Amino acid sequence: MKAILKAVIVTILIMPGLVLLAQEKKEGPAYGYIGTKKCKKCHLKQFKSWKETNMAKAFDLLKPGVRPDNKKAAGLDPQKDYTTDAECLPCHTTGYGQPGGFVSVEETPQLIGVSCEMCHGAGSEYIKKEHMSLKNKHYKLAEVVKVGLVSPVTGDRCTEVCHNDKSPFVDKAQPFDFAARKDEGTHEHIPLKYKHD
Repeated sequence: MKAILKAVIVTILIMPGLVLLAQEKKEGPAYGYIGTKKCKKCHLKQFKSWKETNMAKAFDLLKPGVRPDNKKAAGLDPQKDYTTDAECLPCHTTGYGQPGGFVSVEETPQLIGVSCEMCHGAGSEYIKKEHMSLKNKHYKLAEVVKVGLVSPVTGDRCTEVCHNDKSPFVDKAQPFDFAARKDEGTHEHIPLKYKHD
């Protein structure tokens, strides 16, 4: 009887740990966000192009009085400050609600706006010197994808993260058309200097 009781107790104590391990393996590792300054070091042309886009300025849209007609049409108060609204921040900042993601203007100003990592994945691992870095200019794309880089960026990625029916600006009758819009809001797509096949 004591052996059975011990087995039950051990099982009760071990099971939560095994469940957590299984969930972590299923969901994959969580990578941290690094901000655009790290990306800019190697991708200056893309950074300069992105800096002029609506994506880079997405956080500004949450401020009172910005694009009042669009806000009214979406049923929003055009004079309200949405810069701390938890329903808006996931699509107007980088990594909100994720490990190392946007927290607030004061704590994580480098993650304001929709930056590189919203489309290409959190970069804490793939920018390490053994992966994608100035010390490893001839990295293999498949290897950096294994450590968090999202490539290629697809329409599914865009609608999974932001351009979906959670947004008051997405027309439910006319879903987001990635193919038609991919060159409008992102950065200029400049070929990389080195091949990474």
